[in-house]
Amino acid sequence: MITVFLFIIGIPLVEIYLMIKIGNAIGAFNTIFLIFFTAITGIYFARLEGLNAIKSGFNQLVRDRDRVPIYEIISGAVLAFAAMLLIIPGFLTDLAGFLLIIPITRRIFIKFLSSKLNKKKTRENFIEGESEEIKQDDSNFRDN
Repeated sequence: MITVFLFIIGIPLVEIYLMIKIGNAIGAFNTIFLIFFTAITGIYFARLEGLNAIKSGFNQLVRDRDRVPIYEIISGAVLAFAAMLLIIPGFLTDLAGFLLIIPITRRIFIKFLSSKLNKKKTRENFIEGESEEIKQDDSNFRDN
């Protein structure tokens, strides 16, 4: 809960700080232009990579009819998230979005995320508790 709160407060603060610093360095008009340019460019590349992920998924479905293209589905979701990050104005979110669009860094991110989820899943399979053996006394049962 605390980490979510820090993200909600921290990311906009970092974005504003970066916009002010970059605006001082290159000017306000150039900063605004750069924000729009990165958003448009990022959306274009996200669309291009999304179409590649869809093509790859269909190719895998044709080759292996009994396998679901899990990586392509997850890759498509990550690309949608990257496009959302690129639409949000700011340089930190644009950097994260561009890193998720690049296939190599996207693959690293998906492996990292899946390893975290697998560790969490294996921990859920254990139930802690104690057991005690109870002996039944036959005198407590009556025959009807």
